[in-house]
Amino acid sequence: MSAKDIYHDSVRNALEKESWHITNDPFILRWGARDLYIDLGAQKLIAAEKRGHKIAVEVKSFIGASPVTDLEKALGQYILYYDILSRLEPDRRLYLAIRQQTYSELFQEPIGKILIENQRLCLLVFDSELEVIIEWIP
Repeated sequence: MSAKDIYHDSVRNALEKESWHITNDPFILRWGARDLYIDLGAQKLIAAEKRGHKIAVEVKSFIGASPVTDLEKALGQYILYYDILSRLEPDRRLYLAIRQQTYSELFQEPIGKILIENQRLCLLVFDSELEVIIEWIP
């Protein structure tokens, strides 16, 4: 099992502040003979709809020497998790959790914007100090 991202607890706390129930920490995907570990699984019950929304969240710090290298690695991991999750739990939506600073510095540039415009990934943008969710994309 891989080590938790340094912002793992911040994202967990932010989700709990928004009344998400953490169901898995980590969320284990079993595919063939391999186990993969998404940081968090969560569920939010919506009383008016009588059904729950389920998510899986992969937390990434983007604190390496190269933000582009961090993006490439995170994107590869996201795609692998997305493809397996879509087969095992198609009703669960996968999010990549990133700090507000990372969103501003990388995803507001053309290299990040193209991923959002092409709907390649869903982002959960959070404030690591306040431990709150700033934005869900899309």
